[in-house]
Amino acid sequence: MPRLIAAVVAAVLLAGCGSEPYEARLPDFTDLAKQAAPSVVNVSVAPESGSDEPGSEGFEDWFRRFFEDGSAPPPSRAAQGSGFVISEDGYILTSRHVVRGAGEIEITLSDRRRFVAELVGEDAASDLAVLKIDAEDLDPVAIGDPAALEVGAWVMAIGSPFGFETSVTAGIVSAKQRSLVDDQYVPFIQTDVAINPGNSGGPLFNLQGEVVGINAQIFSRSGGFQGVSFAIPIDVAMDVAKQLRDNGRVARGWLGVQIQEVDPALAESFGMDKPTGALVARVFPGSPAEAAGFRDGDVILAFGGHDIPSAAALPPRVGSTPPGEEVAVAVLRDGERERIEVTLGELPEEGPMAGSAGGDDDKDASVLGLRLRGLTEEERRETGLEQGGVRVVDVDRGAGADAGLRPGDVILGLGAERIRDADTLRERLAGMEGTVALLVWRDGARLYLALDTGG
Repeated sequence: MPRLIAAVVAAVLLAGCGSEPYEARLPDFTDLAKQAAPSVVNVSVAPESGSDEPGSEGFEDWFRRFFEDGSAPPPSRAAQGSGFVISEDGYILTSRHVVRGAGEIEITLSDRRRFVAELVGEDAASDLAVLKIDAEDLDPVAIGDPAALEVGAWVMAIGSPFGFETSVTAGIVSAKQRSLVDDQYVPFIQTDVAINPGNSGGPLFNLQGEVVGINAQIFSRSGGFQGVSFAIPIDVAMDVAKQLRDNGRVARGWLGVQIQEVDPALAESFGMDKPTGALVARVFPGSPAEAAGFRDGDVILAFGGHDIPSAAALPPRVGSTPPGEEVAVAVLRDGERERIEVTLGELPEEGPMAGSAGGDDDKDASVLGLRLRGLTEEERRETGLEQGGVRVVDVDRGAGADAGLRPGDVILGLGAERIRDADTLRERLAGMEGTVALLVWRDGARLYLALDTGG
């Protein structure tokens, strides 16, 4: 009987895979690893005199636990990272956080040759850095196309986790176009490839031996790999590298809007079939968006011919567009799709401050479970909301609480209309039915909340 079961299982496997066993269809990374390894380097960083050692926290403790029998020597106190050769004449790409604060950067090639590297340039927004060593006839990586990379595709990483040079790990692409906190200009590739401290800056290869990403971050509650890692798409990285080599800095396109996601309730309030696009919560004064005629409450649906399925998809599109370029933007405004032509500016190093002009009211009102009042002159100056607004003093149970309003919020708009005082807000709400969008100022940022007025 066991032989019969085994025969049936084998027949099912063969039937599902033609005449080839399932195991034979799994990728073999041996040739790829041999081909790719000469292009991958180890990055060792000695800190500047008197500074904290970059990247070394937890490194020696990990080794102490692993070699607790004392059979191996302690690791170097220098920080460890990875990188890869992008040109025959010695240019190398790595992660900025690997070399930040470095006194000396040492590169070790796969053939054990060592070089002291020059830091050509670094970019904080993408966490990338370009190095240069005095070497020729190096073996640069082949550059692939991240756009052709499918979710579920096999990928391989080579790096120096915990200082173990030329370590190979493999997995699949889990997702694309991931947006992470504080990294809004990078549409990350998510994988389940094992990435640990020391892998940062190393390459992510497809099965054709082409680099499709640079390993940058992991998501972990323990500090070690837990199945979720992120890579910067190589097209983004190479654009940054080119600008750093040519100009020593990176120029990014700037639209000048604050955006948020469109949730189902907001989509309903705007008459949309489904949540999509990036909702403009604020147009910054003096920005390209203001000059082009963007308004609070516009929903950006497409940018430069590319659909914008979520708010997270917009910043990478804008940032990767050269300053000065004219771009067609599709927006939803008052239920109608409109086209706006905008000439992008250059992203400032620091975001523009809030600012506007005039308005006055300090009457109290109770609306939909909310206790409201106008802003005082002092509050307008402190917040920069000189056009006025309605302060939420207290929130009782009701539609306001359900919408997510909090004491201290300032209501700036109702739908596409600017609200300057509590009486106006009360009058407008009294004549409305269904779900409406409230533009709210909260802790220096603007967002929309969906308020169900009933009816």
